[in-house]
Amino acid sequence: MGRRGKPATTHGIAVVDKPAGVTSHDVVGMLRKRFGERQVGHGGTLDPDATGVLVVAVGMATKLLRFVEKTRKRYVGEVCLGVETTTLDAAGEVTARHEMSGVTIDDVRWAAQRLTGDLEQVPPMVSAIKVEGRRLHELAREGIEIERAPRPVTVHSFEVAPTGDPMRFALEVECSAGTYIRSLAADLGRLLGGGAHLASLRRTAVGAFTIDMAAAPDVCELLPVATAVADLHRVDVDPATAALIANGRVLPAWDGDGPWAVFAADDQLVAVYEPFRAGTAKPALVLPTARHYG
Repeated sequence: MGRRGKPATTHGIAVVDKPAGVTSHDVVGMLRKRFGERQVGHGGTLDPDATGVLVVAVGMATKLLRFVEKTRKRYVGEVCLGVETTTLDAAGEVTARHEMSGVTIDDVRWAAQRLTGDLEQVPPMVSAIKVEGRRLHELAREGIEIERAPRPVTVHSFEVAPTGDPMRFALEVECSAGTYIRSLAADLGRLLGGGAHLASLRRTAVGAFTIDMAAAPDVCELLPVATAVADLHRVDVDPATAALIANGRVLPAWDGDGPWAVFAADDQLVAVYEPFRAGTAKPALVLPTARHYG
């Protein structure tokens, strides 16, 4: 295990298929031990009972996690009608039951359509959001519930299908970062005149990282650092420009809206730039690799 304060020597991105029953932080701990590095983090929490794509960064790649976290997410799962829980999912205690046997698949599709597009979503009390220095799920464990301001999210698509159980429906969602699928499930139940909870959840994609790329924590591959910016527009610069980047210079903006993943002539990722003012771009992040060109 690398010691605290020791510079990382292993760098890259791991696409983990998180198993059920462990936290995202547990997965980070597994990879710290496996790769012998303390500088490890993940790009978007999955609940302990949820499975699927968890992007984990090692070494300097952790600096790029903010760009992974902002990407679109895709999920599959099941919603159970007629039962509400404290956590809005199957892990919580039942708080209410509703007679909803008359609900049809067309009804559920209508409700899902109402929950598609730009929405204002109230974060659940079991989320990891901090309010006045405390995470909501910590307060929830103490039996405390506080007012939460709604947050803008976008549900790009919300598809539902019947299962063998008339009270359970399969769902498939593509959404913006920060969207809570358990809240979508609960809102679906309310729109249908009763209640519901999220029965199961699997994340199938985080931006360009798909479930087909994922593997268990003990066997997942460590991909190149540049994999973290696969969703950004790529620009390639000459050595003279790379030297300016190494010194954090503001530069003329490139084509597109940004941010831009900037690569030096030897295919080395050196920085990420973002729009600034008057047609310029400023560094959002300059990687240690840029020092070679300064």
